[in-house]
Amino acid sequence: MAEVPDTRASLLVRIRQTEDQEAWSQFVELYAPLVYGFARRQGLQDADAADLAQDVLGTVAAAAKAFEYDPNRGAFRSWLFTVCRTRLINFVERKVRQPGGSGDSRVQAILQELPSKDGDLSRAWELEYERRIYSWAADQVQREVQSITWRAFQRTAVEGQPAQAVARDLGMSVAAVYLAKSRVMARLKEAVRQIHGD
Repeated sequence: MAEVPDTRASLLVRIRQTEDQEAWSQFVELYAPLVYGFARRQGLQDADAADLAQDVLGTVAAAAKAFEYDPNRGAFRSWLFTVCRTRLINFVERKVRQPGGSGDSRVQAILQELPSKDGDLSRAWELEYERRIYSWAADQVQREVQSITWRAFQRTAVEGQPAQAVARDLGMSVAAVYLAKSRVMARLKEAVRQIHGD
């Protein structure tokens, strides 16, 4: 069974200790793809999105040393969004100002839209966050269950195929298909709950 990373709160406490490489690995596994995906959806190219993700993780690393968990101060996700948004704006502004740098109209458009679409940016961040958590949970659960169980779940719950057709194709009973779907859904919910720390 794949190990579920610590909840955000305990993981954040652990990353304060620079020698805790496992905590940093878990943190990077969860949050680097989130920042990268968010940057790509805002129009950054692959290499630029990867650079932004590194920049944001560097900011988190520097801030982690002073981190004190206090649930009354707000969600980590909101703070990470603020860091990401600020770094995104700075990154795009730097690209525009670089001599011989990008005069690319796409970069200009990204820069002009960022401040004016804060609500959209926040919604995009939340959507990307939920995508990343689901993607991580799905990867973990897929490793835990039998291949046929995962395929039955994937085809019924994700692709919307009828249980009867899936049962026939996979050589399962209809009841077994429903059971597979139910078990995988329950395990996915548990994995997401664990990472949210709820």
